[in-house]
Amino acid sequence: MTAAVLFLLLAAAAGLVMTVVWFAVVKGATSGWVDAVWSFLVGATGITAALVPVIAWEGDWQRRLLIAAAAGFWSCRLGVHILRRTLQGGEDPRYARLREEWGESWRLRLFLFLQIQAAAALLLIATIFIAARNPAVGLQWSDVAGIAILAMAVIGEGVSDAQLSRFRGKTANKGKVCDQGLWSRSRHPNYFFQWLGWCGYAVIAVGPAGDWGWGWLALAGPAFMYWLLVHVSGIPPLEAHMMRSRGAAFAAYVTRVNAFWPGLKKREKTS
Repeated sequence: MTAAVLFLLLAAAAGLVMTVVWFAVVKGATSGWVDAVWSFLVGATGITAALVPVIAWEGDWQRRLLIAAAAGFWSCRLGVHILRRTLQGGEDPRYARLREEWGESWRLRLFLFLQIQAAAALLLIATIFIAARNPAVGLQWSDVAGIAILAMAVIGEGVSDAQLSRFRGKTANKGKVCDQGLWSRSRHPNYFFQWLGWCGYAVIAVGPAGDWGWGWLALAGPAFMYWLLVHVSGIPPLEAHMMRSRGAAFAAYVTRVNAFWPGLKKREKTS
C-alpha cells in the first residue's frame, strides 16, 4: 500500500465516523459525544497509520510499535474521560452556544463543522505517521525523549482532568472557578498538556540528528494543535462561556492565572 492510498482510506473512515456522530447528535444525542468519538478516532487511525505496511515508509518496527502504543493509550484515556463527563454532565456548552448562534441552519453547519474536525484529525494523524516512519535504525535518544514528553503530557492532562472533576463534584463549589492544583498555574492545563503530547511525536519524527527531511514536517502537528486550542475551538469559546456563567469570579481568575502556559500566579492588582 502507498501512503496516498492509506491516507485516502483514513480520510474516508474519519469522514464516515464523524457523519455517524452528526446523525446521532441531530437525533438527540448529547454533543459531548463529538469530542469523545473524535478522541477515539484519532487514536484508532493513528495506530493504523503507525502499523500498516506502506511502500517506501517502512521505519523501524520498534519505533512503530512504540508510537502505536502511545497513540492508543493517549486516545483511550482522553476518550474515556470525555465519555464519562458526557454521561454525567449533559451538553457541552461550546456546542450548545454554536447551536444557538446557528439557528435553523445548525444541522447543516454542524455537519460541515464535524467534517472539518475529521480533516483536522488527518493532519494530526500525519504527525503520528511521520514519527512512526523515521528511518533511524533502532531506538534512539530522541525516541526516549519523545516518549518521556508524551508520558508527561498524558499524566499531566490526566491529573488536571481529575482535579477539575473533584472540584466540580463538591456541592460547595457550584458556581465557583477551579483555582486549585494545576488550575492555579494555568487556566487550561489540560489543553497545555494535550499540546505537549504532540510535541513528543515531533521530537521522535525529527530524530537524533535531524537529517531526515520529512521529520521536520511533524512540527505541523503541535503548531496546528496550538492554533486550535488557543485561538479557535478550545480557549475562546470555553472562556466566553465561563465569563457568562461565572462573571466576576472568572474575570478575577483571568487577571492572576495565565491562559495556556503554566506559570507562577500573577499578583492581583490593588487599588
